[in-house]
Amino acid sequence: MSEDYILVTGGAGYIGSHTVVELLNSNYNVVVIDNLVNACMESISRVEEITGKTVPALQVDLLDKNAIKSVFKKYKISVVMHFAGLKAVGESVELPLLYYHTNIGGTVNLLEVMKEYNVKNIIFSSSATVYGTPQYLPVDENHPVGGCTNAYGKTKFFIEEIIKDVCNADKSWNAVLLRYFNPVGAHKSGKIGENPQGVPNNLMPFVAQVAVGRRDHLTVFGDDYDTPDGTGVRDYIHIVDLAQGHVAAIKKVEAGCGCVVYNLGTGIGYSVLDMVKAFEKATEKPIPYKVAPRRAGDIATVYANPQNAEKELGWKATRTLDEMCEDLWRWQSNNPNGYKASS
Repeated sequence: MSEDYILVTGGAGYIGSHTVVELLNSNYNVVVIDNLVNACMESISRVEEITGKTVPALQVDLLDKNAIKSVFKKYKISVVMHFAGLKAVGESVELPLLYYHTNIGGTVNLLEVMKEYNVKNIIFSSSATVYGTPQYLPVDENHPVGGCTNAYGKTKFFIEEIIKDVCNADKSWNAVLLRYFNPVGAHKSGKIGENPQGVPNNLMPFVAQVAVGRRDHLTVFGDDYDTPDGTGVRDYIHIVDLAQGHVAAIKKVEAGCGCVVYNLGTGIGYSVLDMVKAFEKATEKPIPYKVAPRRAGDIATVYANPQNAEKELGWKATRTLDEMCEDLWRWQSNNPNGYKASS
């Protein structure tokens, strides 16, 4: 395997960087590309510190097809892990064309270059948003898809369909589509973590910024849902568990799997207020919050049935809610301004 590389698109981002650590720990060679729109190369330097290994990392935009080709020319790539894409739900509702152009256009370029260089194994970072409003719970992989409530979710759904069509047209392709629930937490070292630009779109980075003093209170969108405490319920999964799910998927594509789909989640739903309480416990600080109206596109409750991933990938989420909060707090308190050096 010495000269084969796993190409990780979006590898400097939150999920990408944690996955690169797990790949290196499993003795894979990795090359990272990222356009750095929502990431910075400092994360890769930290990955190298954690693992003691070097990672070639290039600033490449998937909308630049020649730049993608130059990477395939230089490195012998066996598997592509595709994380790159814009991912803010609210922004996607306001700027749908940007999301379609970037996420779908970039993926089509990537697949065309893969085809040209005869690289036919891909692991795609999809999302539970493809399920839309759940018709039943827990949500398994057979749940209907495509009733997405925002443009971000639709790009994930359309990309899944594109990859399925590619696999149908040429049976030598192998794809694992991983539908994530809500990744939270950080690497135990406290060196890498989620580093949102601007106001965080996700609950836990927002809570962490309140705890560290960057924001004065959390906004809870809606407390009138049909849930135990009125706030939205989600399936939160530790980022390292999620990253290890990707490593497990490599053996699946290498064995020749065709196109398969797995949920990566814990199977447990926690409400917004459950998460706030757990974070207060980890930090021993109160998290002040204010309730605001529901957000467009949000749903009341969604959590995974993750049994297929356990059966077929031999993967299971093992880290607890307390660990998610403790690891997130270690990252945030060590890096109050994210990767930007503290002034």
